[in-house]
Amino acid sequence: MPPKRRKTPPPKQPRKPLPQNSTWIESDAYDRRVYHQLRSESSSLAELENNGSTFLPHFPSLLQDLFCLLFKYNIIFLKDEDLVPSAAFNRTLLNDLQQSNLYSILRELTLLDEAKAGLCTLLLGEGLVAVVKSEKVLTRRDMLDLWDIKKQEEILEEKREEFEEAEKLSEMVPSADGKKNLARAKERLEGELDGAEALLRQKARKQKEELGQLEAKLSSHLQGEAIKVAQQLEDAAEQAEQWSVTLGSGYRSPPGRKLELGKRLAGNEKLKKLAQMVGRMKFHALALRKKIFERSSEEVLEVERGDLLHRLLPHELLTLHHPVLRKDFQRRFLDQELLQYSLRGIEEKGKGPMVVCLDGSSSMAGEKEIWSKAVTLTLLEIARRQRRPFRSICFSSEDTPLQILDMNPRNPYEVEPEKVLDLAEYFPGGGTDFEKPLDAALDCLKKSRYKKGDLVFITDGECQVTPQWAETFRTEKEKLGFSLFSILIDVGPNSLGTLKEFSDRITTIQQLTGDEAKDIFIRF
Repeated sequence: MPPKRRKTPPPKQPRKPLPQNSTWIESDAYDRRVYHQLRSESSSLAELENNGSTFLPHFPSLLQDLFCLLFKYNIIFLKDEDLVPSAAFNRTLLNDLQQSNLYSILRELTLLDEAKAGLCTLLLGEGLVAVVKSEKVLTRRDMLDLWDIKKQEEILEEKREEFEEAEKLSEMVPSADGKKNLARAKERLEGELDGAEALLRQKARKQKEELGQLEAKLSSHLQGEAIKVAQQLEDAAEQAEQWSVTLGSGYRSPPGRKLELGKRLAGNEKLKKLAQMVGRMKFHALALRKKIFERSSEEVLEVERGDLLHRLLPHELLTLHHPVLRKDFQRRFLDQELLQYSLRGIEEKGKGPMVVCLDGSSSMAGEKEIWSKAVTLTLLEIARRQRRPFRSICFSSEDTPLQILDMNPRNPYEVEPEKVLDLAEYFPGGGTDFEKPLDAALDCLKKSRYKKGDLVFITDGECQVTPQWAETFRTEKEKLGFSLFSILIDVGPNSLGTLKEFSDRITTIQQLTGDEAKDIFIRF
């Protein structure tokens, strides 16, 4: 009988490496660039990534997926085999959000809007981290299982690299003994690699079953967070618009800065109330100034760019008769890029720098704080319009450090929104000490940037100063030649006695609504 032919085993199929992708939603270069730019401009988003990464694997990828889910017009999910198994929990979250009733509402607000989509991602991410921390959905054991799968993926990749290195070495070793040893090593590594793959498949299958059981509970909590985010997002967008008007700028801010502004405004009732009061007070102050200076003489100074139709150069108006140039005119009008005359008059000459001392002691809590900060921000807007440097000094007790903020350090006509919100939110409380902030204001007025400036002191007046200090302060004030305007917050208990010792003029809050407002809003 002819000898039986030994069957040759079929060639082994090349092993597929684990996919490296952990984001579920297909994104192009533009989407990724927008998100990474938001993350670089927003410290809150970067901080959220770090916090979430301590609880869940691939949390930064989850935030990017959330952003794409809210921002992109076409949503395309990748296949399961294209992603690492440890990212399966992210897919469950994204599915629950997309299938919820509120998704369409959120999407209407965030579609193709970088700032709103980023803010919504930030608020949803913070809500998710809070839910995970509370262990209402995932227990500590569940989170450890997620990390265990990621660790198993790393082990599998290490085994694969060792096996591939052994294959390369087997081709380079010339001796028979060396090849035999490498063959045994390859066989051992191949067995370990098969075992690691099998263990990963088993853990991934078990995780999928557990996620299916948790899906109902997860969907309920995610729905609750989405409801809160929808309310906060609408309120934050409205307040951000109010603050942009309040600050006299902000419409051209980068998306990351708008995101930070929205984050700080979301759910902050104090800032909402303050924005409304500043808007009313600024309108009154600017209307009063316009009434006083509406007949001021003006002269042409130079040519500048803007959108004031009554100051346009004649050749700009001629472009309106051309069918193509008319469209360019409209574009440049929206961008404030039209050539116009710059006028110089009494109002535009400006005055000296402005230094405002703001009382933040416990007696100023509540309505007094809102009034005092509304006056401060109104004065800031007047200083910005007059190209005047502006510094705020918030004080309380002697032991509490002063909060000193230069609001327009680079350009006098540009206010830094972050510093405005720092001022609006800061309230140290505690006792009251007038001497420390006024000494700091004196030092400030001696510097070159603030020389020939004037001082505004805003307080309820409930404090005493020593006679020796008051005498020294009056002497220094006369030497430097500045004026000190005091604004007494007479909403509730207040005292006028101490302010008389060092003030040139004293105005109360009630007087700011009448003709006496010109003492502070016009003469200063």
